[in-house]
Amino acid sequence: MKEIVIPFATGLAIFLFGMQLLRYGLESLAAHRLQTVLLRFTRTPVRGFWTGLIVTAFLQSSSAVTVLTIGFVNAELLTFAQTVGIILGSNIGTTVTTEILALKVEDFAVPLILAGGALYLLPWKRISRLGLVIGGFGCIFLGMEAMQWIAQPLKTRGWITWMLEGTGNHVLAGIVAGAVITALVQSSGAVIAITMGFFASGIIPLPFAVAVVLGSNVGTCITGFLASIGTSRAGKQVAMAHLLLNAGGILLFVPLVGAMAEVVGYLSPYPATQIAHIQVLYNVICSLLVLPVAGVFANFVTRILPDETLSWSWKNQSFSKSRSLSRR
Repeated sequence: MKEIVIPFATGLAIFLFGMQLLRYGLESLAAHRLQTVLLRFTRTPVRGFWTGLIVTAFLQSSSAVTVLTIGFVNAELLTFAQTVGIILGSNIGTTVTTEILALKVEDFAVPLILAGGALYLLPWKRISRLGLVIGGFGCIFLGMEAMQWIAQPLKTRGWITWMLEGTGNHVLAGIVAGAVITALVQSSGAVIAITMGFFASGIIPLPFAVAVVLGSNVGTCITGFLASIGTSRAGKQVAMAHLLLNAGGILLFVPLVGAMAEVVGYLSPYPATQIAHIQVLYNVICSLLVLPVAGVFANFVTRILPDETLSWSWKNQSFSKSRSLSRR
């Protein structure tokens, strides 16, 4: 048991620490420019889409952009309708992380950490922040390598085989596993990195790996829901929109898991790259399908979670109607 728990916990901690270093370094380099971009270039769904894509690709976290967007909406700096394009773009922007993780750079993990540490000690602020970014990448790759150490013990014990044979449905089991684990570790990137290692080691089949990737997109929505607690109705609408987009994408892609598993085989011969391409395909297709009808989608979410003023007026109208009827 120790040969599984200790390497996994250590690798996950290093990976998440690297993600935080990377994000903090990039945010420090950009100062408040990212917030300015989000506030200025979101007048239309298309502009919001490109803004969300670019900012997320820079921050390396769709959850961070979603939380930032909820904060702006709660402060009434953005309307809910303006955020739909940002969410669609952020889903694609987060795939940049996945593609970077697919690169065969594990051998450079320690040199990147050492180089980042050396740059961080220099007296120039921009150089030291760049050191955080480089060191963050090094920790991410080192964490990935550590998490892959548990592949052989898992294969020997047969736990993965038992789970797959016990459920009988690789797709459903993969979606549930991806959603639950992502919700627990608060990082879809970490879950996809684990999936890359497991699939490359041959302990899970490709359809199960595809399903885990789909499930991780729903699990990452928990961050937005946590951030929306105590916010205005518009902030909750942002979190709901994020969930509906990803849940709807799963319903669309579940029947196509087998076809996706075949297609990615032609896109790349490398297992890790195949998983990265699946994430890209899923998010690009889902976002581009919804982008032309972003206004309709925003209205749909507003009907599910109506604005507080509208719901209050509707209740008052209903109350006044009931009183008039009772008088009659």
